[in-house]
Amino acid sequence: MAALRSDTENPPSPRPMPPLNAVSFRNDAVTIGPILPEDTGPMFIWMNDVEAARLDLAFRPTDWIAFKSWLDELPRNSAQLLFAIRKTFEPQIIGFIVFKNIQMVHRAADVGVRIGAEAERGEGYGPRALELAMNYAWNHLNLRRLSLTVFAHNTRAIASYRKVGFQEEGRFKDAAFIDGEWVDVIPMAALNPRG
Repeated sequence: MAALRSDTENPPSPRPMPPLNAVSFRNDAVTIGPILPEDTGPMFIWMNDVEAARLDLAFRPTDWIAFKSWLDELPRNSAQLLFAIRKTFEPQIIGFIVFKNIQMVHRAADVGVRIGAEAERGEGYGPRALELAMNYAWNHLNLRRLSLTVFAHNTRAIASYRKVGFQEEGRFKDAAFIDGEWVDVIPMAALNPRG
């Protein structure tokens, strides 16, 4: 009769990575990579999330026709780029990162990040995905500067952006009218450490 082995003698095999990870940038927590057809449904819902909108834009419902038109235009628009965010060992989308206003002459772009479900927010996925996006911007797009804006009351996002190297560049007083109130908008930027 064979002796039983303890877990230390026969450690469990690591979880297999989804095939999509092979075409995605990844770290130990998340991947950023291509958008798949099945990702568009959750993205459409997240873009129409009234509660989430209070944290980063004035809410305006997006209809499916406008959303699909935007998706269809992405491959033809060199000034925009969209990545799906996924947990490293799970294939379903949990958020997205978008580069907008990519300006190759000025080596600059705007960036936005959204973690879709409230249950996934505050778990560190946003900053970890943003780190991957920043590395992509520096090492593949050869950008010098990434910028974004954030509402002053979105303290969790501000802390995340600071954590990955974004710095505040001032404050626009009462620059946005959100849910019946004027809020300040904070521009933030990160520079390529290699110039």
